[in-house]
Amino acid sequence: MEEIEVKFLDIDVAEVQQKLKILGAMKKYDRVFRDRIFDFPGWPLDADSSWLRLRDKGDKITLSFKRRFGISEAGDAGMEETEIVVDDFERTSTLLLKLGMEIKFDEEKRRVHFELEETEVDIDTWPLIPSYLEIEAKNWKQVREMADKLGLVWSERKQCAAMQVFEKYGVREKDYRILAFDKQVKRS
Repeated sequence: MEEIEVKFLDIDVAEVQQKLKILGAMKKYDRVFRDRIFDFPGWPLDADSSWLRLRDKGDKITLSFKRRFGISEAGDAGMEETEIVVDDFERTSTLLLKLGMEIKFDEEKRRVHFELEETEVDIDTWPLIPSYLEIEAKNWKQVREMADKLGLVWSERKQCAAMQVFEKYGVREKDYRILAFDKQVKRS
């Protein structure tokens, strides 16, 4: 299934939250997500612009396969995402390791999640880079309408994965084994 979302970088978090409040958006949560990214030795998924992500969202744990349709300077040509819910982060991790996969990296991010008119709006904060806004909906019309309501400049949108956002700020996500708020550990 295609993931229909865009990012807006270099946002003023307080200003965006105020606009969302005025629009009547419901703040659903503010929590830290824990992600563990997997690949096979030699990273063949990475070479195919794909990855497997195990995520603890605090209220549920998901396992997602993600693949970019293509990459250009403008960003992704779109993203495929297939996601299932699992019930145990560590046991799922162990199962993937037993299948011959390896942990590519462990990460954390803080997500403040809002919903308005069937549209999801997230403010994501990661270690080492500024916060950014992500808008996701069932179709591009809804995404564009929300961007307009928030006063965002549509031509400044990014269609990309977090890894590309890191690169914009001179941080290579793949250089880290652990990218958490309290600790960042580079690969040796």
